[in-house]
Amino acid sequence: MARTQAADYELRRESIMDAAAALYATQGFHATSVSAIAIACQTSKSLLYHYFPSKEDLLFEVMDSHVTALVAAARAVGEQMPTAGPAEKIRAIAESLMRLYEGARNYHKVLLNELEALSTPRRRIVVQHQHELLDIVDGLLVELRPDMAQRRGERRAAVMMYFGMLNWTHTWWNPAGSLDGKRIAQMASDMFLRGLSNGERPG
Repeated sequence: MARTQAADYELRRESIMDAAAALYATQGFHATSVSAIAIACQTSKSLLYHYFPSKEDLLFEVMDSHVTALVAAARAVGEQMPTAGPAEKIRAIAESLMRLYEGARNYHKVLLNELEALSTPRRRIVVQHQHELLDIVDGLLVELRPDMAQRRGERRAAVMMYFGMLNWTHTWWNPAGSLDGKRIAQMASDMFLRGLSNGERPG
């Protein structure tokens, strides 16, 4: 007989993901055993497999749940601010992403560092979601700078620079320090938008 799903199934599942993300972020995926995850969760390996059939299943859920949350947050900006201009939306997206980064630092580290540990089909899914996030900002950049509409390579590089300023804050930013996530987002947005404010490339 198949095991029935407990009433708190999703809460337990999220708890396992949190524990695994913390271990993957500090020790790396390959150096983390299922036994270590079970110990961190104060449960057995057999029960762990009830929630995630393999260690890679768990890695995929940690990564994909995080990147889909980022995509959802970026899309929500457009839905909640339908009349705002592209610059305002770009700023709002940066603030939304920084809030998520602060609350899911381990998940974010795993997403950035462990992509190659996934099998090719699953890696493609995560990369597809990452591209969805890039495309949202890319569309706003075209609105902001119509002259770049036909310069996709240059535009994509600019979008990657925008995310580069935000994505790696976990390597140096201390949320308990003098700058909060909102201020970091404002500074990154300012630098990005000011760099695009001149319609002509410098000679």
